[in-house]
Amino acid sequence: MQLISINIGKEQTQQRRDYIETTGIYKIPVNRPVEIKRLGIDTDAICDKKNHGGIDQAIYVYGGADYAWWSNELGRDLTPGTFGENLTVSELESAQFNVGDYLHIGDVTLQVTSPRIPCGTFATRMGDPQWVKKFRTGERPGLYCRVINEGIVNAGDKVTVEKYTGDTISILQMYRDHYENKMSEEAIQRYINAPIDIRSRTDLEKELNQVS
Repeated sequence: MQLISINIGKEQTQQRRDYIETTGIYKIPVNRPVEIKRLGIDTDAICDKKNHGGIDQAIYVYGGADYAWWSNELGRDLTPGTFGENLTVSELESAQFNVGDYLHIGDVTLQVTSPRIPCGTFATRMGDPQWVKKFRTGERPGLYCRVINEGIVNAGDKVTVEKYTGDTISILQMYRDHYENKMSEEAIQRYINAPIDIRSRTDLEKELNQVS
């Protein structure tokens, strides 16, 4: 696989029904080396810090294979950055990954922590009020990652995958379970044992306390 594009967003406003919101979802490819740090890319805007960004969602990755599927589904070309991802990787299919899997790009190592859950901001950016439903059923969520090793990346860099060997859960299962009203105690414990993102872990620990 290859790093197709590095995408960076600036703060931008968009109309959400009866109010205007500020978002960093509009990301544009850049033609230069970019430094990846623990909290992601310094110049990339993260406006909704309650739900995005942080150590465990420092970088969002989307795949060329998933983009190709969406382009066919929507009947139009989609350029890198359209889905608000920082890194676009050729041939990558997000549903094939597990939490904990590693992506190596030059000196940079990323670890997969969670799928992306679609929201109203994403739907507004896509100009489709049905987008949240479409993205959910498409089951191609992309990959949120934490940064294990910092470094410089360039478009065209080789990308390799290292599978995580510890207790884990698939990204697709995590994505589907997000929409379930209730999970069993066993299922919740399986998540907690995996290297999931801290937001998900906190919510699941609260849920585990309620069911145990």
